[in-house]
Amino acid sequence: MFKLVDLPYAPDGLAPAISAETISFHHGKHLQTYVDNLNKLLPGSGFDDAGHSGLDPESLLKEIVAKAPAGPLFNNAGQVLNHEMYFLQFKPAGDAGSQPGMTKLHQQILSQWGTLDAFKEEFAAKGAGLFGSGWVWLAAEKDGHLVITQEPNAGNPAAKGLAPILTFDVWEHAYYLDYQNRRPAYMAALWDILDWTVLEARYAAR
Repeated sequence: MFKLVDLPYAPDGLAPAISAETISFHHGKHLQTYVDNLNKLLPGSGFDDAGHSGLDPESLLKEIVAKAPAGPLFNNAGQVLNHEMYFLQFKPAGDAGSQPGMTKLHQQILSQWGTLDAFKEEFAAKGAGLFGSGWVWLAAEKDGHLVITQEPNAGNPAAKGLAPILTFDVWEHAYYLDYQNRRPAYMAALWDILDWTVLEARYAAR
């Protein structure tokens, strides 16, 4: 059984980028619904605990996303995985780790985009340009090469054999209370609360 992931910060810890009210609705209600739905769908799905007892919850979610056919199981597992990776990549602005060091991930970004700002510009453009609801991702191939993908609805690059590293949720419920329809302003604020140590660990684990 999956449970709602605990946040490593206080509900108001990401303000003003993300308000406590948005955290309450987005984490406490939207994500809780996906978790509850997934737990109802798992029994008899072939992805319940039987035969997968050696997998940690995140690995099991990635396996479901990679192998489950399109439908309710994929959608709810994808949204649980996506939201967990989203919420756990943040920390209060100014805390240690909120700026990238000269890590392998940062070096790879520089080798492909030239500057961090150029990467951020392309990533933000892909997020702003995604029609409807979904996610924009930075993902890695096995050799470390990075790609930016646009994933509609519950999509995750793990379904394409890629390692998900960084994501911005561009469903309206992620930002409407704080930014109304200003998706680019919301995405611009998220750079200040990223925990680059988490992103580097994901890149190293690919």
